[in-house]
Amino acid sequence: MTGRHLSVSEVEAIAREVHARQTDKAGRPYVEHLAAVAEGVRVRGGDDGQIAAAWLHDAVEDDALCAEWLAAAALPQEVKDMVLAVTKRPGEELSSYTARILATPGALLVKEADLAHNADPARLAVLGEPTRTRLAAKYAQVRGLLGLVGGESPSDRKDSANPETH
Repeated sequence: MTGRHLSVSEVEAIAREVHARQTDKAGRPYVEHLAAVAEGVRVRGGDDGQIAAAWLHDAVEDDALCAEWLAAAALPQEVKDMVLAVTKRPGEELSSYTARILATPGALLVKEADLAHNADPARLAVLGEPTRTRLAAKYAQVRGLLGLVGGESPSDRKDSANPETH
C-alpha cells in the first residue's frame, strides 16, 4: 500500500466507533478495554504501529470490522499482521494461536498488554466465581505459552520474532 496511512488517533476513532455499542463481560463499555490495551502498549514502549494494532486487536475477532476491511485499510502491513496475529480463530488450538503471535513482529507486546488488562484483579473481581476462575486460568495458560512468566514483559527482553525490541 502506498500513500498516507491512518494515524493512531484516526485508528482510535474507528475502533471507538465500531465497538461503541459493545460491552465486556462485566457490562462495561468495551472501548475501555481497547483504551487500556493501547495505553498498556504505550507504557511498555510500543511504537505507533503497535498502539494502532492495540486499538484494533479485537475488531476482526469480534466482527466489529471484517478481514476485508483490514486488508484494504490504509495501514502499514506490520499493523495488519499484528492485528491478524492476535485474532483468535474459531476452533483454533491455543498452541497455534500463541505460535502465530510469537512469529509476528510486534504482536507479543500487544497481546501482553491485552492479557494484563484482561487479568487485572479489579476487572476480574466483578465477575462471578466460575467465570473469574476460568478466565484467570485461561490467561495464565496463554501467558505461559507466550513465555510471559513472572513480572517480565516483552520490554524487558528481546522478542525473538522482533530482534529490535528490547
